[in-house]
Amino acid sequence: MKAETSPQEARKAVLVLEDGTFFVGNGFGAGRKVSGEVVFSTSMVGYPEALTDPSYQGQILALTYPLVGNYGVPAYDEYMFDVPLCFESIGIKPAGLIIQELCHKPYHWACKRTLDKWLRSEGIPGISGVDTRRLTKKLREKGVMLGILEVCPKGRDLDLEELLEEVKNVPDPNMRDLVSEVTVKEPVIYSLGGSKKVVLIDCGTKAAILRNLFKHRVNVVRVPYDFSSREILEYGPDGVIISNGPGDPKRCEKTIETVRALFEEGVAIMGVCLGNQILSLALGGDTYKLKYGHRSQNQPAFEIETGRCYITTQNHGFAVRAESLEGTGLKVWFINANDKTVEGVLHENGKAFAIQWHPEASPGPYDTEFLFESFLESLG
Repeated sequence: MKAETSPQEARKAVLVLEDGTFFVGNGFGAGRKVSGEVVFSTSMVGYPEALTDPSYQGQILALTYPLVGNYGVPAYDEYMFDVPLCFESIGIKPAGLIIQELCHKPYHWACKRTLDKWLRSEGIPGISGVDTRRLTKKLREKGVMLGILEVCPKGRDLDLEELLEEVKNVPDPNMRDLVSEVTVKEPVIYSLGGSKKVVLIDCGTKAAILRNLFKHRVNVVRVPYDFSSREILEYGPDGVIISNGPGDPKRCEKTIETVRALFEEGVAIMGVCLGNQILSLALGGDTYKLKYGHRSQNQPAFEIETGRCYITTQNHGFAVRAESLEGTGLKVWFINANDKTVEGVLHENGKAFAIQWHPEASPGPYDTEFLFESFLESLG
């Protein structure tokens, strides 16, 4: 299959970074202007899952793989207990998309529309024809930056000078309470007739976490991120899972307070991604912003005690400060084999643990899916 451009549909587009760097390319998706934190992912597959991952809320996503859109986009018509099968949530979460080459004629048995049409239907702008290698090198050297992505309506010109001035005042989305934008508004109960009940604190959970729990016939109560410990305990859970999600974990003050109270009540707790940071903060640890984050499907997580290394899927821009865990009862369980950042924590009482990656993958390797099984088995 050959990736093709469509000159007759070409619209001017530009990505402008806060340091004055700009990239001119071809617009696709919606004709509009958006701003956000520009980040990159080196994942080679899984753009439908990435674009619906709530952890990308407030960001403009650059995909480094050179050809995107070649297998199209499925429809929102397959569900498991009201949870989408082919996506991680309903609706695109990044503010915009940056790629090198767009495929206009995809081929796949599940393809229902092109990437271009999907972005158009959801009001999301995209830019192709960008040297994503150059962009990624810049973000690695200087760190992630704020930026503006504009796709002009056909026949209209870009005002680059105006955008270069405007980008100096782009608000940092990490100053927003991003989790409040992607959490459920009311509790959702999934009754599968199993013997165990888990409360999932939804900080922007990926659907794959729910699908994984369903596979083990776990009854799940999905609650908003700002639920109190009292409200959670009223459901009588055997354990609690803190989900992934976007933004600065320190913004989740109510979640941190709730997790601290649940821990003091002796509730078994598992954290995933943002959940790793929230558990650490709840027990007295600290977090910090990474220079450019981990967003890929091949991050090596090294287990300190066994010396075993797992290949993992990750999507986060913040991390736990290792030295801050002293005196908290938490110990560093996993580290990243590349940059030695904390990838997992384990409490000395054995009742709480968290990992910085996505054991549910989707997409990516399923090397650590057993962690869900270990958690569920620990519930008795």
